[in-house]
Amino acid sequence: MSNIVTPRPVLALVGWSGSGKTTLLASLIPLLTARGLIVSTLKHAHHKVDPDQPGKDSHRHRMAGATETMLATRDRFVLFREHRSEDEPDLALLLARMAPADLYLAEGFKSAPVDKLEIHRPALGKPPLWPDFEHVIAVASDAALPDCPLPVLDLASPTAVAAFIVTRLGLRSGSNPAHNSISGF
Repeated sequence: MSNIVTPRPVLALVGWSGSGKTTLLASLIPLLTARGLIVSTLKHAHHKVDPDQPGKDSHRHRMAGATETMLATRDRFVLFREHRSEDEPDLALLLARMAPADLYLAEGFKSAPVDKLEIHRPALGKPPLWPDFEHVIAVASDAALPDCPLPVLDLASPTAVAAFIVTRLGLRSGSNPAHNSISGF
């Protein structure tokens, strides 16, 4: 499991830009949910992103000084939290704000003390992360990695990667209270 104090199984997909983290993550979600698992995701971005738009009411609330603003529709809600002078929240703090799930897949967060699946494509010309980062439990790659002491998974087989995740993390559908309560709070 992970070093973050939580009963929640967390797996971070890490790798260099262009390695295929998002593509693999998007392929894993339907495979894992088809097993009856509730899967939630977190994405870390290094660049400035604002999904809220100037001129919209929610944006005006935030710009007026609201610490949190929730935008709710029939289909979903989004909670915006302004950090202002606070430090960027770490993975543990973000997970604490999320509803219960069977598995949390985090894209990025390579320095977080959680289990990691590295996505590595040697053709990118970048070094592997596994020698320098703790908690890497396996590498998904599009090439053989004879020097890698970890399990090497076929990046072209999301089904095999999903099976590894389920087995390695000991996941069972229906094992989480989220199956019994939609709110989870």
